[in-house]
Amino acid sequence: MARVSAERVEQTKHELLEAARHVLIRDGFSGLSTRRVAEAAGTQMSQIQYHFGSKEGMILALFQHLNDGLIERQSETFSNRDLSVSQKWFLACDYLEEDLSSGYVRVLQELIAAGWSNPRIGDAVRSALGRWHELLSGLSREAFAEHGAMVPFTPQSMAALIAAAFIGAEALILLGYEERIHSVRDALRQVGDTLTAMEDQQGER
Repeated sequence: MARVSAERVEQTKHELLEAARHVLIRDGFSGLSTRRVAEAAGTQMSQIQYHFGSKEGMILALFQHLNDGLIERQSETFSNRDLSVSQKWFLACDYLEEDLSSGYVRVLQELIAAGWSNPRIGDAVRSALGRWHELLSGLSREAFAEHGAMVPFTPQSMAALIAAAFIGAEALILLGYEERIHSVRDALRQVGDTLTAMEDQQGER
């Protein structure tokens, strides 16, 4: 009986988080409310209070749920020694498309903005982005080992630039920048083309 109850609790939490994701994508952070999430989930607002404590607790639980899965995905990709640096870069570009479709990018960008004035949300987002930076630093070290150092950049500073490129690209895509000015996704893939050319040149030596 206890097992059934525990499974039901997890199922309810999952349903609430999916409802929160749907409402956040549809209405933005400013339009997110426990009432709207409860309506989307077909349950009572008291369930949100019970499982997450507050709207803030709910959104932080949603962000952790989404981010943990993506960190695991990226960790497996970046640690794969059978893939070249350029192949990993192109996979990162593919993942960007997936994350736009899933709504993760919208959730992240909404919480980045909310984190400017909400310390608790800001701490959660900085912690998550710090985990991404660690993965990117490892990828940068691998690239430096294969292609040589890019003075004056360090693996850490290169990781910061890569992170800024992808986070900035996400923000511009959500703003509709691509339709009006230039495709930032094409620009990111052109970096992969450059890495491929570097790998081909080294292979010819």
